[in-house]
Amino acid sequence: MKNNYEISLLVIRLVLGVTFVLHGIAKFEMGLTNVAGWFESIGLFGSLAYVVAFIELFGGIALILGLGTRVAAFITGSVMVGAIVTAKLSAGFLGGYELDIALLAMAIALVVSGSRMFAMESKLFSENEKITPVSNH
Repeated sequence: MKNNYEISLLVIRLVLGVTFVLHGIAKFEMGLTNVAGWFESIGLFGSLAYVVAFIELFGGIALILGLGTRVAAFITGSVMVGAIVTAKLSAGFLGGYELDIALLAMAIALVVSGSRMFAMESKLFSENEKITPVSNH
């Protein structure tokens, strides 16, 4: 049963990671200057486009690798909240923020539960490793 739970979280982590990597790459391919111009056109700081592009690309890579999963999910989820509030909410659910809310829900699931299956962090920081206090004897 626990294995099914971990498989589900792995699927969520990989799909979310790949989605963010592809969105990050797309922003770089469009040219960050163009993306910054679009950000400014909707009333945001253009420099925020650079931050978002890096978060999407590197946050997605971190999710795929399972490195800092909860942190990466929180940060990418925050990008989704920003996208919904600033650009998508006025368009409504269908054709507006439907994808963003699904990605946000996936991110929340990972923040709450993590994902250890095939995750680098589970190899680097094994739960079986206990730190023992140094004795003064």
